[in-house]
Amino acid sequence: MSANALGVSIETLRLQYLDADAATLEQLTLNITAGQWTVLLGRSGCGKTTLLRYLAGLLSGRVAVSGKLQVSDGHGLEHRIAYMAQQDLLMPWLSVLDNVCLSQRFSDRHKEVTVTQSREAALQLLEKVGLAQYSQAMPSQLSGGMRQRVALARTLMQDKPLVLMDEPFSALDAVTRYKLQNLSTQLLQGKTVVLITHDPQEAVRLANELYVLQGSPANALKLAVPATQTPRQIDAECAQIQQSILDQLERDYD
Repeated sequence: MSANALGVSIETLRLQYLDADAATLEQLTLNITAGQWTVLLGRSGCGKTTLLRYLAGLLSGRVAVSGKLQVSDGHGLEHRIAYMAQQDLLMPWLSVLDNVCLSQRFSDRHKEVTVTQSREAALQLLEKVGLAQYSQAMPSQLSGGMRQRVALARTLMQDKPLVLMDEPFSALDAVTRYKLQNLSTQLLQGKTVVLITHDPQEAVRLANELYVLQGSPANALKLAVPATQTPRQIDAECAQIQQSILDQLERDYD
């Protein structure tokens, strides 16, 4: 585990949008273990993205919130989170290299790191994701999988202890998605990761802690995962857990 790995616990969270008649999340309790992958599943609209946006501090003024959030080191989460969305959100007018460096312009370390140092660090990350030769390419010249690898490099460039990932691989073909799962596990080692996915197989491959959000308002049901190292090869035990996930998800559609 990384020395600066960050754990977060959420207890009896209730979250309701101010313009909504009912709460989105109710009595939600889950543990985000430091240096591990916590994976969340649930039907569309159950509040998964809302939960990530709450952790990222992006809901201020729009919701009524009650409950308890604790960070393992006693400090808050502000400026300690990297967010990787389903869409790559690359700036089309910037090169691959400049897209990876973009977050540095707004970081607290901007004045401490020279432009040369920032670009060197970005090139090293692009090499890790296999795109060093595309550093001067424009996003329009890249495939979907390549764009997501750039987004991953940009996420790593922020070097935050908590990484929030909102279905970052869902738009990719099966082989590309599998490769990026493996790559992300490798490059985010030591980070605390919260991943939202609709894919039970992806959840079983990557989760150290696995929760299904269900009900309306939603709360969290914790499911057991194999003790094997991630990313897991899908075996009979994993397939059984996938079926258990589907059984739980199906209850929200009855």
